[in-house]
Amino acid sequence: MEGLDWLSLFVRWFHVIAGVAWIGASFYFIWLDNSLRTPPEWKQEKGIKGDLWAIHGGGFYEVAKYAYGPESMPATLHWFKWEAYTTWLSGFALLIIVYYFGASAYLIDPSVNALSPQTAILSGLGIIFGGLALYELACRSPLAKSPKLFALFLIMMICFASWLTTQLFSGRGAYIHVGALVGTIMVANVFLNIMPNQRKMVAAVAAKGEIDPAWGASAKLRSVHNNYLTLPLLFIMISNHYPMTYQHPQNWLVLIAIMALSAWIRHFFNLKHQDIKKPSILVSGAAGMLLLAIWVSMPVSQQENTAAASAPQNDQTALSADDKAVQTLITTHCTSCHAASPTDDIFKVAPLGVKFDSWQDIKRYAPQIYQRSAVSKDMPFMNKTGMTDEERQVIAKWFKAQ
Repeated sequence: MEGLDWLSLFVRWFHVIAGVAWIGASFYFIWLDNSLRTPPEWKQEKGIKGDLWAIHGGGFYEVAKYAYGPESMPATLHWFKWEAYTTWLSGFALLIIVYYFGASAYLIDPSVNALSPQTAILSGLGIIFGGLALYELACRSPLAKSPKLFALFLIMMICFASWLTTQLFSGRGAYIHVGALVGTIMVANVFLNIMPNQRKMVAAVAAKGEIDPAWGASAKLRSVHNNYLTLPLLFIMISNHYPMTYQHPQNWLVLIAIMALSAWIRHFFNLKHQDIKKPSILVSGAAGMLLLAIWVSMPVSQQENTAAASAPQNDQTALSADDKAVQTLITTHCTSCHAASPTDDIFKVAPLGVKFDSWQDIKRYAPQIYQRSAVSKDMPFMNKTGMTDEERQVIAKWFKAQ
């Protein structure tokens, strides 16, 4: 268990580093493309479509973009692909480590759908790669010729994926699978379209041949798709820290709203880079986020709030003396926060969506309970309930006897 935690830490760390590199490059090149201006006549004669000047790190930079390609291939040509590939590979590894190895704790919520781990994992993979297949088919169909219709299709597909995953998985597991679908689409754009078209362009320049404008246009379109998906994906990457979103009764609508608003705000900056200033977009996006926060923070109905707590409980007479002792400890020290209706003065939603309302819940999270209470000893939070070392040892002895 502890070894898996260390593996998770290192993979997550690498995932963040790779993601920063990929997102930074994506933001920079979209900004660069939108910021290019018409160059002087002598540069246009060389085939330069646009250029710009910048200052950074104590120096001046002059950047130029060719309409099609240079007259000859430069000695050194920098490619940008491994940032995307390593982000996806490390992210998928993290999905396996956290959500597939720990499916019973993090992916499956019996109150949503009592799936077996195998069914849950296969369903998750089907959503990720099935969604990718639908996206690629749409990109290669006549639908792609109409930006508005394609945008509507993509929105509908993500909305359906958001709804479907929340009907299958825990809220946290649902969000991460929508994120995995979006991330897979983004890296597939690089692997299946952007890189092949760029290789065609390089081969044409090296062979002194003609460059088909469609190659660059197609690659640019996929880059724009990725640019608008970036902010929604970043939210999903951090969403597991904010259970008030994925634990909400309409969690799929919350996810859709945040993704739409963040993409809308991204649109403001893309226009701004082209000297098109529309502050109404930023204001409406911020207002939308505020209204969303107010809606999510509103108390849910008593029926919704207590539904999980009133669910049928396991037969307590079947518990051993050790089981009952552990259940008493969990009830005393943990359920003030980790419950369908927390009574803690700070946590009004169960942290990370983890609830201990029944013995079945406690059994599901047994490895995590042992790790956090008896090994790392960081739970209960700030030891607010005063769990003693002796009580931690009771939990450790119970877990090791399983």
